Amino acid sequence: MNAALPLDGIKVLDLSTLLPGPLATLMLAEAGADVVKLERPGRGDEMRTYDPKFGEASANYAVLNRGKRAYGVDFKDPAQRDRVLELAAEADVVMEQFRPGVADRLGLGHDAVRAVNPDVVYCSITGYGPTGPHAQRAGHDLNYLAESGLLGVVTDSTGAPGLPVTVLADIAAGTYPAVVNILLALRQRDRTGEGTHLQVSMTHNLQVLGYGYFAAHQAGAGWPKPGAEQLTGGSPRYHVYPTSDGRHIACAALEQKFWERLVQLVGLDEKFHDDAGQEEDVVTALAARFAAETSDHWRSVLDGEDVCTVVVATFDEAVDAGLVDVDAPERVSAPGGDASFATLPSPVSAALRRAPGTAPYPSLAELGDASPWA
Repeated sequence: MNAALPLDGIKVLDLSTLLPGPLATLMLAEAGADVVKLERPGRGDEMRTYDPKFGEASANYAVLNRGKRAYGVDFKDPAQRDRVLELAAEADVVMEQFRPGVADRLGLGHDAVRAVNPDVVYCSITGYGPTGPHAQRAGHDLNYLAESGLLGVVTDSTGAPGLPVTVLADIAAGTYPAVVNILLALRQRDRTGEGTHLQVSMTHNLQVLGYGYFAAHQAGAGWPKPGAEQLTGGSPRYHVYPTSDGRHIACAALEQKFWERLVQLVGLDEKFHDDAGQEEDVVTALAARFAAETSDHWRSVLDGEDVCTVVVATFDEAVDAGLVDVDAPERVSAPGGDASFATLPSPVSAALRRAPGTAPYPSLAELGDASPWA
């Protein structure tokens, strides 16, 4: 382990499941925190059951929980609940991801934990926030994107929105705000000695991803028209175009210097070089040019040029280009086995995280009387 990691000595009690909370506590663990994860007895975190499997649990679970310890606990059992409160009394950070009010009903809410640990940093991740008309609704990433307005801003030719490329709300509006706020709360505790109850609403935090739409609305321009704004399909300079072999070109030639070079390279009719006021016609003309040739042709034309326009890559191509790392020195192993694979590259800077090595994901152990903290 690197000397003097930022979170050395910080104890994290993780009551969360699936993705947002576990990914947040993984980042804390990478920076030196000691993470104890509590899961349902027997089956454990739902993420353990996903495919493909790697040992006794899923590969998804493995990459999110490397280096932690996990124990099966029935939160509804009073004796086990009291044992959890004993652990919470020792923790610097408690992470939970229940619907609002559930942790309180279990006797593990912020007030109950604060009663035994006044300076605790208690983080609650919810879909729709702790209060309000949507607070008790079940939801997943796609629901949060849909109800925040973001999902509908990019549409196809029929006006239908597409599935997002990844779970944006879980990570960008759940995990990352949780990590940032936990670190800020720990810093504040260092200065004041006071703990904090952090509320992380994934739907509300998505507004940051729509910052430009918000700014335009506040300035009087209204909300975005689906598929019609500069970055949502309304501009030929920021668009995805098909090629003759079923591949696609991602064009982001927004600045004038990039656009001027691009239209020269692709041989676009000069009457379409100035796209102002004729955006739809230019989209059609540029689409025809890209559709006339294969992706290999366009790759040969675009490579090495400063035009912010590229062929949409497969994952294999991204690996070959060195843009996706499947051979990182950080590895995860199955409990009790020799098999391992290169794990998810950490966004925590190498200077601030554990030294590279292999660490197992946790088997689900029985929580005894002894302290689980390392």
